[in-house]
Amino acid sequence: MTATFRTSQPVSPIDANKPHVVFVGLPGAGKTSVGEGVAQALGRAFLDLDREIERREGMPVSQIFGERGEHHFRKLEAQLTGELREVGGMILSPGGGWIAQPGNVELLRPPARIIYLRVRPETAIKRLGAERATRPLLVRPDPLAELRKLYETRRAAFEGADVTIDTERQTVAQVIINVVDMVRREGAA
Repeated sequence: MTATFRTSQPVSPIDANKPHVVFVGLPGAGKTSVGEGVAQALGRAFLDLDREIERREGMPVSQIFGERGEHHFRKLEAQLTGELREVGGMILSPGGGWIAQPGNVELLRPPARIIYLRVRPETAIKRLGAERATRPLLVRPDPLAELRKLYETRRAAFEGADVTIDTERQTVAQVIINVVDMVRREGAA
């Protein structure tokens, strides 16, 4: 069975000779915004794993969590990651908890490059604004405290990335330029 994905833009067949570039970090770090920009600049397909899971399941992540539980969602996430192992060359934006789930990173790396977009929880919560209501793990009385907990529990996994980019004082455009330059220098563009 051939895996099919609904990517953000039409691109010629996925190039399995190029490694995936995977953005990780807290919700609000800029994984999707940066990923879309990098994909566009490099002419590569972009895939937001949460959106792909929503497309396949016919419901938002928050509903999957609510009706089927986080464990079920993580199973879907791991299954999709396994499918991605069979292709290459995509720019990927998994959800914030993807990296903390045993086995996900190992399914793609090597050769995939994992890039950690580092942001403080306080900055991330501001960036999320009203969107945090769509994040199942942040729909709590104190979303900042929840985000701090997520950061602490995922910190070691984030820091195991191949590259760390501090997004605190950079615009999305600056981060995109830095990543595109890095990918081109490595010859993986």
